[in-house]
Amino acid sequence: MSCTGATLPAHAQNKADWNNRKAAVSLTYDDALAAQLENAVPLLDSLGLKATFYLSGYFEGFRNHTGAWGSVAEAGHELGNHTLYHPCQGGPGREWVQPDYDLRSYTVKRMADEIRMTNTLLSLLDDRPASARTLAYPCGDTEAGDSSYVRAIKDNLVAARGVRDGIEQIGNIDLFNIDSYLISGQSGEELIELVQKAMDEHGLVVFLFHGVGGGHNLNVSLEAHRKLLHFLKEHEQELWIAPLIDIAEHVKNHHR
Repeated sequence: MSCTGATLPAHAQNKADWNNRKAAVSLTYDDALAAQLENAVPLLDSLGLKATFYLSGYFEGFRNHTGAWGSVAEAGHELGNHTLYHPCQGGPGREWVQPDYDLRSYTVKRMADEIRMTNTLLSLLDDRPASARTLAYPCGDTEAGDSSYVRAIKDNLVAARGVRDGIEQIGNIDLFNIDSYLISGQSGEELIELVQKAMDEHGLVVFLFHGVGGGHNLNVSLEAHRKLLHFLKEHEQELWIAPLIDIAEHVKNHHR
């Protein structure tokens, strides 16, 4: 049967969109945890895989290990912006949010200033231009007071990662709300299934990790994390595995 004139599904047309790989994968790690330095970075480096680490300057895991985070950048990983104080919307179910860092009492300017200052702080560690960076919204929240702060930060960042689950096609990605899968307790097989789904759909899958083998109540086991990374390494001829800044720049150029 002739295929002349046939229209392929959108995902089938996008195979070449990800550096001639079937799909793109970005591994992101939030909150500057010591467990990430101890458990994630050595495995990533041993396999030659690059990731993004979203750092908050106020967190102990950042303040006590600035030299180590500088070494992470030297190894080719992205140091991403996770704000100075990790402010989140408080309220019912969010009693852990400190009143001083409750986004309900922030102004848009205060949040934008905090993000700009974090860009400057991180540039001292990696020499990357201040605005050549991505952000992870703390708690996925995008409002300060009762207003969105997204527009106020767009000139200071390349892109921002959200917390909505999803595998995205390159033409449909909102660079200031990139989807990601929050990982907490999933097995290695479940993580690999997400990658396989991205390969089937020729899309982007972003993993959102916190604890790796401990260090946070949102945690991936060492075994599950290892299984995922080894699968990625075994399939790197089919997958573009990169820090989110590289993928965001690629998407930005595609959109032009």
